[in-house]
Formats: sequence, structure tokens, C-alpha cells
Amino acid sequence: MSKICLYGASGHGKVVKDIAESNNIEVEAFIDDNPKNEFLHEIPILASQKIKMYKEYDFIVSIGNNQIRKVISEKIKSAFTKLIHNTAIISPTVNISEGTVIMAGTTINADTSIGKHVIINTAAVVEHDCNIDDFVHISPNATVTGNVTIGEGSHIGAGAIVIPNIIIGKWTTIGAGTVVVSDVPDYAVIVGNPGKIIKYNKK
Repeated sequence: MSKICLYGASGHGKVVKDIAESNNIEVEAFIDDNPKNEFLHEIPILASQKIKMYKEYDFIVSIGNNQIRKVISEKIKSAFTKLIHNTAIISPTVNISEGTVIMAGTTINADTSIGKHVIINTAAVVEHDCNIDDFVHISPNATVTGNVTIGEGSHIGAGAIVIPNIIIGKWTTIGAGTVVVSDVPDYAVIVGNPGKIIKYNKK
């Protein structure tokens, strides 16, 4: 059985641990900047100063917040792996980069490219020919249809729908249940059906 470490002892970390175990991969330890407990599901939680003990292990940053996940991934000097739940349906022509986690029941179709440290959450659908940049989070039951581009760090909310041929900029927020029918500029926050900009995230 291979072994990995997870950076982030949280609810998201619990789910990532389950995905690892679904692939017969053992989580050796959680690393956390501010550990509140000694164990999570009987796995030790160690302060970030102890990360040197596990420098030979592959890591996943098990933190749902896109900005924090980027900061931590740039700080860790160890190698990263990727995790794909064994119930996910993924075309053999999909490219998935390091650090990315694909959760249970997802579908990713032909010729889609998934960047580094992306989260494709439970039962999400990403259709053909999409380009998902680094640090994106696609939430549960969201649907990204064909030929969509999503920029770095953007968050697609639960149950949101993105129609075909849309370009979503970087570090945007697409609210839960939103229907995206036109291109989205960088840092925009979009809600509603049809989706409308209500404000902008800070750069």
C-alpha cells in the first residue's frame, strides 16, 4: 500500500482521506498550521513545523479555500500527487495535473484539461473540451458544459450551470445555483439566473 500526507486537517481533509483510501492509499499524517486535535479519524495531526519528517512523501493540500490552497502549495517543498475517487467517470483523453482531487460520482469528458491543485467536487460534471486552470474549485452537482474555460482560482458554486463556450476569468465566484450565460471578467462575483455581477473580489 502506498502512503501520502495531507496538508489540512479539516472536513475537506476527511473527504480527501476517503478518496485516498478508495484507491488503497494510506494517509500517513495530516499536517496543519493550527492543529486543534491530535488525531483525525485516528490519523495523527502534526504542526506544520513537523513537515520535514515527511519530505519523502507525496502530498495533497486538503484545503477547500482556493487562495489558501495556492499559498500552501507554493510553500511545500515535497512532491504532489493527484487523487481520483474510484467512482469517477473520466475520459482517457482528459489531462489531470498534480495536486488535483476528483471526488466521488464526478464525470469529466473528452479532451478536457484540469490544472494543478483543482477540486472537482462530488457529482460535478465537466463536459468535453474544457480548460480548467490551477486552483479552481467546482462544487458538488455543478455542471460545466462543453468548451468552457475557467481561469485560475475561480470557484463554481454548488449546483451552478455554465452553458457552452463561456470564458470565466480568474479568481471569480459563481454563486450556488447560478446559471452562467455570458463571459465572466476576472474577480467578478456572479449570482442568479441568468447570472449577473453583484460585486468584485479583492485582487
